[in-house]
Amino acid sequence: MKKKSTISEKDKKSWEEFLKNSSDIQDKEEKEREKKKFIRYKFDLHGLSIEEATKKVTEIIENCYDKGISEILLITGQGHHSNLEKNVYVSKDHSTLKGTIPEFIKNTSSLYSKIAKIDSALPREGGKGALVIRLKNFKV
Repeated sequence: MKKKSTISEKDKKSWEEFLKNSSDIQDKEEKEREKKKFIRYKFDLHGLSIEEATKKVTEIIENCYDKGISEILLITGQGHHSNLEKNVYVSKDHSTLKGTIPEFIKNTSSLYSKIAKIDSALPREGGKGALVIRLKNFKV
């Protein structure tokens, strides 16, 4: 295409009209931001056994990943009501959901491959009794 050396009056008017009505133009970047809106799924694991909780966590992570949810808040509790103090044969860290769930996720490659980060929650979200799981490359 050959470049014009001067712009015609008709082209100038067309351009001015275009700029006046620019609200009709779709912003591609805005659409992308809307697609990747932050969505958090929250689930309370209180009352579940370790076996039940690991099954539920597997289901939650897989479903959230498939649905494009970017973050999961799992309420595990801090393990204060587990009565582990008296049993010398039981690990304090690995006999509570708080200690078991992160290890389970890290040792399950099909789940861990979907995880960007696992952190304790902020105090207002449950603190040490809750986990925040951020999913990576979530589908949209």
